[in-house]
Formats: sequence, structure tokens, C-alpha cells
Amino acid sequence: MTRRAVVIGVGHYLPERIVPNSEFEKTLDTTDEWIKSRSGIERRHFAAPNQNTSDLAAFAAQKALDMAGLTANDVDAIIVATSTADFTFPSAATMVQEKIGNTTGYAFDVQAVCAGFAFALSNANALIVSEQAGRVLVIGAETFSRIMDWTDRSTCVLFGDGAGAVLLEAQTGAGSTDDRGILSTDLNSDGTYRDLLYVDGGVSTQTTGVLRMQGQEIFKHAVEKLAQTAHRALDKVGLGADDVDWVVPHQANIRIIKSTARKLGVGMDRVVVTVQDHGNTSAASIPLALSVGVARGQIKKGDLIVTEAIGGGLAWGAVVLRW
Repeated sequence: MTRRAVVIGVGHYLPERIVPNSEFEKTLDTTDEWIKSRSGIERRHFAAPNQNTSDLAAFAAQKALDMAGLTANDVDAIIVATSTADFTFPSAATMVQEKIGNTTGYAFDVQAVCAGFAFALSNANALIVSEQAGRVLVIGAETFSRIMDWTDRSTCVLFGDGAGAVLLEAQTGAGSTDDRGILSTDLNSDGTYRDLLYVDGGVSTQTTGVLRMQGQEIFKHAVEKLAQTAHRALDKVGLGADDVDWVVPHQANIRIIKSTARKLGVGMDRVVVTVQDHGNTSAASIPLALSVGVARGQIKKGDLIVTEAIGGGLAWGAVVLRW
């Protein structure tokens, strides 16, 4: 018998303020059509001035707990994937811990930018498989609207705020790919590509900084690396593209999503797409899309899911799980 990390709850939260593409036409040399044609994005959500990343994360976490019919103290660990934590420290995860009322577990953040949720899922899986935790809340949450250069039309129109969460529980499987739960992970990074996507400030430089991105270069790396990591994750458990029910990719750009699906050999009818409604929510995009996919009735118990993401670092990875 094999110990597996099985999803038993999922939830997401989006701030109330919806920002359509047309809003950018007032301040930038851009149009709704230009943004849609280059990214597939039609609208995104921005957090209110009094909302922080931990607030969004806590709302999503509570929804995942509610779906599972559990309370915060039924959870052993909380992992938040974010690049936009409220403070330098303490971690956003400990702030979520306080907000949802968990007094018995432990909490920490993971920072791998847009790939953060894949890295966080891998860490959660390791905690469960090694019996260091029985239940783990894994949350992706971001307020990227706080690190935008509002004069740069090539970046500021792409990102949004939001949060998604999954609740994992240790369950016993037969040790086959028919088991529910996380079946494999594949994580990668290469710091030599740092200048392709970064924020030009930080604590040690005593500046806040804004996001900088070389879009064309990121596109080339994204399609190649996302397809590779997904194939490797599937290969680890002897599965292929034909076995996949749903690809739930990082929601960065519809052109990247479509190109990666082609390289994977998966039709777009098996890809969960939310980028049009939420924009790029970085580490929040995969759990948000998982939650939306469940709410739409697309993702069902027993489905084989592949998630893949790439972000600044560069960091990229994939997770294969059976829902």
C-alpha cells in the first residue's frame, strides 16, 4: 500500500474590483483588441487598498476547508506560494494561519514566482508521504497589482490579483497510477535566465521595485520548458498525453497555453482555461483554475490532471495527480 496526498477540498477568491481591458485605454497606448489578441485576457481583478495577499489567501483557504467539511485545526500544515507577501516577514502563511484560526499546525511560504504552486504542491506531497503531516493546505495567492509599472503597456495589462487553495489529505492507495492523489512531480530552475523576468527592487536594495519582463524571450522558454516538464512528470509514472483528462496550466497567456498543449499532444478541449477572466495571477493561477474547473463541472473525481507552470528565476515544474 502507498501513502498518497489526495485533494479533498478546493476553493478560490477573487477581489470585487473587476478591471476590463477598456480601462487601460484611458492611460496607455493600447486597445481591448490589442490586449486580447496578444494575451487572451479580457479582464482581471485588483485587490482593494485595504486587502493584502494573506486576506485573499485566507478566503480561498476557508472555501477549501468548507468543501471538505473540516475546520482549520484539522490541518497540520499551511503552505502559501506567493511573491507578494504582505511583509518581508512574518510569512503570509502564518498570517493565514491566524486569520482562519489554526492553532495546532505549522506554516511557511514558498517563493518560485509563477511556478510557486507547483513547488508548494511538491513540498506538501513530500510532507504527507514522509508522514510529517496528515493534511496540508496549499495556497497560491498574489497581489501583483502592487508591483506593476503602469506606464509599461507590455506588462501591466497582463497581471491580476487572486487566490486559490487545495486541501490535501493522506490516504492509502494501491501504488498504481489509478490511485487518487499526487502521482509525480518535476521541478526545475536556472538562475542564468534571471533577467528575463524579475522585479527591479527588494529588501537588500531598499527599494520596492516593479516587474520587468522580456516577453518574447519568456514565450520561447515557456513553451519548450512547460512541455518538457509535463512530459517528464508523466514519464515518471509511465503515463502519456492520451491518459490525461485535463491539463490545468499556469494561466499566463493564451498563446503559450495553446502552443504548450500542441507540444504535449493534448487538444484544447482538454485544457482548463481561465486567463480571459483573471489574467496572470502568478502562483494563484493554477489553484484558481483548478477551483474554477471543479465549479464548472469539468474536473471530476478520478480525472488525471497535469499542471505546469513557469516563472521568474527561471523556475518551472509540473505535477501529475488524480483528482
